[in-house]
Amino acid sequence: MDSKEKTRLKKFIRQLEIIRGRHTELVSVYIPAGYELVKIIQHLQQEQGTAENIKSKENRKRVIDSLERMIRHLKLFKATPKNGLAAFSGNISESESKVNIEIFSIEPPEPVKTRLYRCDQAFVLDILKEMLDVKEAYGLIVVDNREANIGILKGTSITEIMSMTSGVPGKIKAGGQSQARFARLREIAAHEFYKRIAEAANKEFLNKPAIKGILIGGPGPTKETFFDGAYLNNEVKKKVLGLKDLSYTGDFGLRELVEKSQDLLAEVEVIKEKKLMERLFTALAKEPEKVAYGKEEVQQALEMGAVDLLFLSEGLEGYLIEAFTDMADKTSSRVEIISLDSQEGQQLKELGGFAALLRFRIS
Repeated sequence: MDSKEKTRLKKFIRQLEIIRGRHTELVSVYIPAGYELVKIIQHLQQEQGTAENIKSKENRKRVIDSLERMIRHLKLFKATPKNGLAAFSGNISESESKVNIEIFSIEPPEPVKTRLYRCDQAFVLDILKEMLDVKEAYGLIVVDNREANIGILKGTSITEIMSMTSGVPGKIKAGGQSQARFARLREIAAHEFYKRIAEAANKEFLNKPAIKGILIGGPGPTKETFFDGAYLNNEVKKKVLGLKDLSYTGDFGLRELVEKSQDLLAEVEVIKEKKLMERLFTALAKEPEKVAYGKEEVQQALEMGAVDLLFLSEGLEGYLIEAFTDMADKTSSRVEIISLDSQEGQQLKELGGFAALLRFRIS
């Protein structure tokens, strides 16, 4: 799913999730890819007959009318769209004395796998929302002899899921046998600490198909000692993409690990976004005449056909994203929707949420 499809789906969901029925009168229908439309239409016609038994006269009429609108809408399709169809109908009027039955439908960016019909006080949107979830994730382990942190990189979001401290004594100067005994105590404590880290990592990452890879990092040689030892489950160990030297542990360490793993995570969204935004800021510093930012300036550039790559913040109102995307499509300008999860995404928001790399100078 590309950024434009994701934005379109988000806007569609936002539009529907604020609608509420007074009774169980809002109709949701999901038609799987490849399923025969005529069977769905026949089912809805049967449901119209069943709705005649609803006791409330107002609710009965609204459900029957919503089903009728849905049936008429589905008859417009010659066949089920390639990815299936999600369709919704119901009274969207906020006034109790007025009825305004509307129909909404979308061919989702991913195949619909569930056949569903439901009347409720809200539209059923969970199936569409699941399509927005990033399916792939990467495990993160940051470790030194003092502490360890386990996290998840999912899309552009870095989340710490566990933090633990060690019982490893600090280094002290000692002589003779006491120094040897102390070194042995440190070795035992470190071994127990590595076992605890591995147990936690195995629990989080073993038999989790969504975890596509694991990154390990930390200051000093501790990460190598941990990785080379017989601590991690072999299946978890196979997913380790690489080890990185870090300056920090903790939350900063998790972020630094992702930053320093760009070579390993070239296709992960957070890195793609970072590289795109780096292009923008580099151009802004070296060739400011080839950059536009702010709503009015970017709109002018689009109207002149000067935009090569349009950057829009995910934090913008849906109608603005749609309007600017439509303008970009008319001149074959590429569009990237930048999330708010990264520092670069926040910087774009501070620029007003609009920026563009230009094909030619406009002023």
